[in-house]
Amino acid sequence: MTEKFKSGFVAIVGRPNVGKSTLMNQVIGQKIAIMSDKPQTTRNKIHGVYTTDNAQIVFLDTPGIHKPNSKLGDYMVKSAQSALQEVEAVLFLIDVSEELGGGDRFIIELLKKVQTPVILVLNKIDKVHPEQLLPVIEKYSKLHSFADIVPVSAVHGSNVQTLLNQLVGYLPEGPMYYPADQVTDHPEQFVCAELIREKILQLTREEIPHSIAVEIESMGTSDNGVVRIGAVIYVERQSQKGIVIGKNGAMLKQVGKMAREDMERLLGSKIFLELWVKVKEDWRNRESVLKSLGFRHD
Repeated sequence: MTEKFKSGFVAIVGRPNVGKSTLMNQVIGQKIAIMSDKPQTTRNKIHGVYTTDNAQIVFLDTPGIHKPNSKLGDYMVKSAQSALQEVEAVLFLIDVSEELGGGDRFIIELLKKVQTPVILVLNKIDKVHPEQLLPVIEKYSKLHSFADIVPVSAVHGSNVQTLLNQLVGYLPEGPMYYPADQVTDHPEQFVCAELIREKILQLTREEIPHSIAVEIESMGTSDNGVVRIGAVIYVERQSQKGIVIGKNGAMLKQVGKMAREDMERLLGSKIFLELWVKVKEDWRNRESVLKSLGFRHD
């Protein structure tokens, strides 16, 4: 008898910077969600698609759940919370090298209201001794009844396949939502904009990271096969514009070089990338600007 095909949606939730995007990129096998050591890197629900011969899992990498201090932050938290209502299972990711804190307890209270199975994923096991895992499991198990508990190292891929095998068990029989070779439902423009933002996060300090938004204004292929991309980097203040451009344009040039290399790997084509930096004052608190940049609560 032929095994039935199973499919469904799985949300990845957790505090900022616990490795949600790293886990999804590891599962998918390529970068579709940006990574940074700065918290609150992910702003949208990123859909990643993992397909095998007998199953398809559509992952929602949600923004880190945190106390918002702007309209953008409010959007991010509502986006993460809404993801919990539309999935077959939830992965609650924690960093085992850090103590259980108020942020984790807040998320657990949200998860108690969810009817779907919640799997506790102990990430960053490469950072601790195996004997340290049992006390962590005991602490979290007292706070919520988890359907499964799986230790992994997202960055190294350790035990990730075990996690995927466990997840398939929670999926109902269903259709293949996306073609087998598709890894995300986001358009290429979105992923390219995120890659540019990732490089700025990596290269800048202090207040710059959360003041950045990137919009792809143009994208097309020339007769010689080169993909030409024009992108605008928005900042909130004139002083930030100077930092992003850098002395004699050095910072912007480095951002463009690093982003272009990632885009060429993603698209499999030569890239000609043009970047501009513009000031949009206090854009994170302006509803109209947030909507124009694609941020929505739904």
